Amino acid sequence: MNPIEKTILSFDWMTLVLFGGLILLALGKYLDHSKFLNFLILPFNDKYVLFQSKKGQLFDWFQLLLTIFQILNLSLFILIMLHVLGLLENEMEAQTYFIVFGFLLLFEFSKFILQMFTGFVFNNTKFIGGIIFNKISYLNFSSLVVALANIFLVYILKDSKTIIYGTLFLIIAINGIGILKLLKNHQNTLFPYFVYFILYLCTLEIAPLVLIGSFIKG
Repeated sequence: MNPIEKTILSFDWMTLVLFGGLILLALGKYLDHSKFLNFLILPFNDKYVLFQSKKGQLFDWFQLLLTIFQILNLSLFILIMLHVLGLLENEMEAQTYFIVFGFLLLFEFSKFILQMFTGFVFNNTKFIGGIIFNKISYLNFSSLVVALANIFLVYILKDSKTIIYGTLFLIIAINGIGILKLLKNHQNTLFPYFVYFILYLCTLEIAPLVLIGSFIKG
């Protein structure tokens, strides 16, 4: 009998990514339990965003931990989604994950710089900073859903398009709630800058997503 070579995919690196994300969450809860609880009810209560806005801080250690957690899990979800939808020809490997991670990190950092530059141009850095914090907070919250989806896609319901589409719907819904609450809480402030706000959404929020979608489709 001739030996047959059998390739066994290793998911050890995915386990490390998921475990690293859980460590970041546990660290955030341990260092500031009350802030963590406020974050968990963000779509239902704006206390987390409003309190941070009053302090005038765009980023602190807690937000940084959550943002790293978001990028870790969103990168893994994007990789799995591309693989399941047949848009990734090669097998899922750690090297490919780090490419996606680096791209996503560069993308979000570039958007942050452009958004702050927009605030500087319109001489309203504090207002734009509040919008950025609100948007990142809701994106970080949606990463909790993404992390749960990753666990299902890696260990339980592998290659499930239902999980992927459901997760995408929840991400859009959660961040949509964030935009609606932002408009409601700052309607008086936004009104004089409404045209600029629409330009901001089209240029720095919608346009990059359209370009990425066109690239993936192509």
